[in-house]
Amino acid sequence: MNLMLFGAPGAGKGTQAKFLIEKYDIPQISTGDILRAAIADKTDMGMEAKKFMDDGKLVPDSTIIGIIKDRLAADDCKKGFILDGFPRTLPQAEALDQLMKDMGISLDKVISLNVPDELIVGRITGRRVCSSCGASFHVEFNPSKEEGVCDYCSADLMIRKDDNADTVISRLEAYHEQTAPLIDFYTNMGVMVTLDGTKDVSDVTSDMIASLS
Repeated sequence: MNLMLFGAPGAGKGTQAKFLIEKYDIPQISTGDILRAAIADKTDMGMEAKKFMDDGKLVPDSTIIGIIKDRLAADDCKKGFILDGFPRTLPQAEALDQLMKDMGISLDKVISLNVPDELIVGRITGRRVCSSCGASFHVEFNPSKEEGVCDYCSADLMIRKDDNADTVISRLEAYHEQTAPLIDFYTNMGVMVTLDGTKDVSDVTSDMIASLS
């Protein structure tokens, strides 16, 4: 099953991705993660991306698409995958669509988690992320079993440096301007499913699984 998780930063994509990984045994593909992995593995695309990053520049879409192409071709994606955090703009969505057509694959569903901005600010400032496996928790809505310790790998939980109110508001503005228009793009493709992301985590998971069955 080829999936994409869509929604504003703090909508709960990382949390729900963990449930999808467990249920369908497919990998989560986060742009940041695969970018770091490509650089660590010294792939051609990874080295190209590193040049831009070393110069303090944004990695161009063409390079990101090249890295995603390499990742989607990996053996663990044969049963499917979960795209998370990409695409962020309409040109990226169009480039991804063409890439997938070239690879003979397509998206089964794009799951959009709908959460009002005012709730997102509270969510993100209370977020805690695993320093090792990247699992996401929240001090109120999705606390770890042991405070400060990841449920999955027992590593320490941390607060991301950009998880503060001012940064969150700025990120939300960028999301509404650049990324929200993709809702129409994927709706027109007939793959968009919009869910109420304000529900309890378990209820959102149930709604998500129901939308995929």
